[in-house]
Amino acid sequence: MITLNILPSILVPLVGLVFPAVAMVSLFFHVQKNKIF
Repeated sequence: MITLNILPSILVPLVGLVFPAVAMVSLFFHVQKNKIF
């Protein structure tokens, strides 16, 4: 199956970009909600 071979090459950059972005956004909203700064 071709999709099974191409899936990691798509999934790895996607996770590498999306996961830090989601972590940054959630941390940003967490800080905004608590008004630490």
